[in-house]
Amino acid sequence: MPSPSGGGDVRRAPGASDRTVRVIQWAMAGLAVLFIGGIITWITHLIRTAWRLGDVPSASIGISLVAIPVFLTLLGVILYVFVGLLGDRSER
Repeated sequence: MPSPSGGGDVRRAPGASDRTVRVIQWAMAGLAVLFIGGIITWITHLIRTAWRLGDVPSASIGISLVAIPVFLTLLGVILYVFVGLLGDRSER
């Protein structure tokens, strides 16, 4: 059945705007990995510094035991969403 506006088939090859959106989505996923990786590296550095200086690392370890799994879970959710968005769109 033709569309009321006289246009052709709705399914078409990806245009420049689709590619732009896909690049932006990959960039956002990459930035999330870098950001959360940086946070985990920073927390690990704080623990190593506290250990090297002979400081009591109990607060650093206590915070990291909560923060690192939370950030890893957040990263997993973000990547799951982006992989779902970037996956095969032929079914939609």
